[in-house]
Amino acid sequence: MKTETVLRIEAIELLLNTFGVLDTERFIFSIKNNNFDYAEWRKDLWKDKSLEEIHKMATDFEKEKHKNLS
Repeated sequence: MKTETVLRIEAIELLLNTFGVLDTERFIFSIKNNNFDYAEWRKDLWKDKSLEEIHKMATDFEKEKHKNLS
């Protein structure tokens, strides 16, 4: 299991690589200033998806991630 510090560093790196500096800062600012409730947000995240669809999305994501690392 990763420490919180390692997890945060990896998350910031992922955001920076995905969104760039400006949009990463905007994203973090929006979470901090809007009293973002992750638990509430995730309740509706995939409410219209079946377990099979979510599994396929995760599998496809992992395949794409490994393809991009090659």
